[in-house]
Amino acid sequence: MTIQEKLLQVQGNLKAPKNQRNNFGKYNYRSCEDILEAVKPHLLNVEASLMITDTVTEIAGIPLVEARAVFFDNEGKVEVTAQAGIDPNRKGMDIAQSFGSSSSYARKYALNGLFLIDDTKDADASNTHDKNTPTVWLNENTKEFDRAKQKIANGELTIAQLKTKVLFSKKVEQLLTN
Repeated sequence: MTIQEKLLQVQGNLKAPKNQRNNFGKYNYRSCEDILEAVKPHLLNVEASLMITDTVTEIAGIPLVEARAVFFDNEGKVEVTAQAGIDPNRKGMDIAQSFGSSSSYARKYALNGLFLIDDTKDADASNTHDKNTPTVWLNENTKEFDRAKQKIANGELTIAQLKTKVLFSKKVEQLLTN
């Protein structure tokens, strides 16, 4: 079999189920590890190998990971790359976790491209990631806080309406209504 025939056989037979669950977003997804676990038996069947590497680079001041997935045998290779930005200041993560998260994301999408895994029904393609839920925090002693407090005082805005636009603590809520 040629390398293209081997890859075609793996692409046609590979099933990578969505074994992970995001309870917050209420969706199932597949991880890079899920794909790797599913593809290993197929690699043995066609006597081919897979190698994944990362390169860290920067574009327009934004650091990113470029993952390269290489499907190869002793006759040739086929490779695909995918990129993911790195946010070194990502809330709740140290720098290593931020790089690791971006690496996993880039690797997953390089594998998706190589093995033709359709993620159109995957969470990353269809989930709104709670875009209807506010993600900006309202803090005291800011211009936005002062504006919101004034609108509430004038009857132009209620706390319930404000909650649909921004997040705020109980303390800020109390300050807004006093």
